[in-house]
Amino acid sequence: MKKILLDTNAYSQFMAGNQEVFEIIGGSDAVYLSIFVLAELLYGFKFGRKQKENLHELKVFYSKPRVKIIEAGSETAEIYAGIKLELRKSGNPIPNNDIWIAAHAIETGSILVTNDAHFKHVRGMRKINF
Repeated sequence: MKKILLDTNAYSQFMAGNQEVFEIIGGSDAVYLSIFVLAELLYGFKFGRKQKENLHELKVFYSKPRVKIIEAGSETAEIYAGIKLELRKSGNPIPNNDIWIAAHAIETGSILVTNDAHFKHVRGMRKINF
């Protein structure tokens, strides 16, 4: 079973018609959205001129049977803490929301779909860059 977790930029590129991201999503059995990705998207919508339309499209997207929003729990927090400590020790900090997103990818055993290069510093995480 191919499970993916979309980074914020992957969802945005999917909605913009990026064929590569479309194919990655289409070839997956399960598509996860971290609650932190959802928060970043909602925050971004508040600045846009198409807030209602973007929100409607997002709700349609995550109402599909293969799509699931992932909440944070104690296991997520444990993974987050380990990632953050390792990044600090290696001198490769990344934004906190991205650490949470990486923790969700590891926790769910999914492949992170992103175009952010800094995820390469997170050990044990699988990713697809587009």
